[in-house]
Amino acid sequence: MPEPRGASQAAFLTLPRAAEYLGISPNTLYVWRHRRQGPPSFRMGRRVMYRITALDEWVCDQERADSRSNRALNPLNRKPQRRSKAAK
Repeated sequence: MPEPRGASQAAFLTLPRAAEYLGISPNTLYVWRHRRQGPPSFRMGRRVMYRITALDEWVCDQERADSRSNRALNPLNRKPQRRSKAAK
């Protein structure tokens, strides 16, 4: 049976703490939230909250989508493509 989470193992972070966790400014996270670009968030009462597991998953998704981190997306790892002959 899992142990209950203590104060030091909170499952949720407020926007300022989530920004600190991600190493970005709170303003950046606020803008991402309103543009629906950043990690998933929700309201708990009047506070905007982020699940730590959702933040970690979002970071992993960002790494997988970046060609510098994902060798499969690196264009230098692909075979060169031939140009199709232009119709005359």
